[in-house]
Amino acid sequence: MEAEAVVLVTVSRTTGSVPREVGAWMAVGSDAIRGTVGGGHLEFDAIARARAALAGGELEEEVRYPLGASLGQCCGGVVWLRFERVAADEDLAARLPQAPLRPLALFGAGHVGAAIAHIARDLPLALHWIDSRENQFPERPPERGWRQEVCNPAVDAVADLAPGSAVLIMSHNHAEDFDLVAACLKRQREQGDLAFIGMIGSRTKWASFRQRLEARGFTEAERAQVTCPIGVQGVTGKVPAVIAVAVLAQVLSLA
Repeated sequence: MEAEAVVLVTVSRTTGSVPREVGAWMAVGSDAIRGTVGGGHLEFDAIARARAALAGGELEEEVRYPLGASLGQCCGGVVWLRFERVAADEDLAARLPQAPLRPLALFGAGHVGAAIAHIARDLPLALHWIDSRENQFPERPPERGWRQEVCNPAVDAVADLAPGSAVLIMSHNHAEDFDLVAACLKRQREQGDLAFIGMIGSRTKWASFRQRLEARGFTEAERAQVTCPIGVQGVTGKVPAVIAVAVLAQVLSLA
């Protein structure tokens, strides 16, 4: 889409109940559309306005949309959409609103790790993906908010995690998992700047780790900072993609 002229449609203001937040965007080309401002007749009308402008018509800079009976949408709020022409030779990516990304540190590039990374591409997450093994990552990772790192031992990467990271631990062996949990708790003791520490595994695995962590001198309050098993409650499937959805939902629910 970046090779053609487009109209960038952005949610600029809202009141009441609305389908998308301020900053949500949609780029409308003559044939293609990227992004969404909420669907329904709101989006249908925005696309029509944008394409009429691309065909040579005038373009209003901002349009107010009451989401009531006239639009066939019962949200009840009001959305203001801003319309901007973006020429074919302009950098569309540079014009897009940049939502803040939560840092997510993912240790392990096995089946579940790969499923989490795949879904995380479309979420407001800055992924730092670490594995101690070579040749575990995609050859062409997405550019924005994505970092892949081979680190052996993986525990050495804990000190380099972004402050506020949600940490997911699912390496290829339990010994490495234990070292990672201990390193994260040590960082919490010294800096207290990790938002979440989660480890894949059963309650039996965590009971064993909890005893070993106690022997290492970690208090009950410190051990309570680790979530294991991980994932939102009620999702019981063990297919990697199912686990990934449950775990990422838990990460997105963090304050």
